[in-house]
Amino acid sequence: MSDDWTIKDDDRPAGDDGRWERDLLTDLATSSLKERKTARRWSIFFKLLTFAYLFLLLGMLSLDTLSESALEVGPHTALVDITGVIAPGGEVDADDVSEALRNAFEDKNTKGVLLRINSPGGSPVQSSYIYKEIRRLREKYPKIPLYAVVSDVCASGGYYIASAADEIYVSESSVVGSIGVIMSSFGFVETMDKLGVERRLLTAGEHKAILDPFSPQNDFDTRHMQTMLDNIHGQFIDAVKAGRGDRLADNPELFSGLFWTGAESVELGLADGIATPGQVAREIIKEEKIVDFTLKEDLLEKLTARLGASMTESLARLTGLAGSPAPR
Repeated sequence: MSDDWTIKDDDRPAGDDGRWERDLLTDLATSSLKERKTARRWSIFFKLLTFAYLFLLLGMLSLDTLSESALEVGPHTALVDITGVIAPGGEVDADDVSEALRNAFEDKNTKGVLLRINSPGGSPVQSSYIYKEIRRLREKYPKIPLYAVVSDVCASGGYYIASAADEIYVSESSVVGSIGVIMSSFGFVETMDKLGVERRLLTAGEHKAILDPFSPQNDFDTRHMQTMLDNIHGQFIDAVKAGRGDRLADNPELFSGLFWTGAESVELGLADGIATPGQVAREIIKEEKIVDFTLKEDLLEKLTARLGASMTESLARLTGLAGSPAPR
């Protein structure tokens, strides 16, 4: 085969000691870097454009949802869910429930409020907050009734809240009641003795270590804690009596901490009847359309946060603030 394309040493320009090869390699490397930079810039541009489009799309969806729920629904029954354990920052938080209730009552198209409860109870303080907010809103908006509808469980703090409603409806198999207060702990004194472990406890204040599980329980501790529980229980009883009034049966077991089926709770006056949320909306409030006012985790905010983080990372890389991998 002909080697016409082979450059021989004799064909190189005089005085050229290989610089043309270096120049050629430099030109190729420079062109390659320029192409890579251009490609990277276009890639970042299209990513930013995609993010902007997604932001716009999500914003439009949010506005559409808002307009549909606030403007196009018209007269409706407002729904607020209480599902789970009642605790600050937990599944049922008093601030979140109170805000949802205020939104429901303040909506000009709300004809009645459904409080759908499925809770075993929880914090007496959080339950009391919600109870008092319901009573306040019922007084402020006397033409808007509020009905509690029980699904599986409405016990302890859950019933505390329900008792603030105009009426309570249950399923035949719901669990209702448990009007009481509990505090539990453990004692490890004898276990420590058997293991040969010595308890060393220092306090400033005679009763600072009350109910310490590694120290013997004394009569004063027991009396003090029982008094506190009795006081909280009394507040619970007063709230139920204020809400239910003479509908409560004359039964000494009502406030003993026992609980009953939904059917039994109607007989005891703890509930007013058997009905589903749909039945209450349709037959009692007379407004079948239900709008959910329960505060829930905002999907738009979650997506926005993730997209915002991605965009920030892209901008950091574009400006060089994100750093670069260490050379190998």
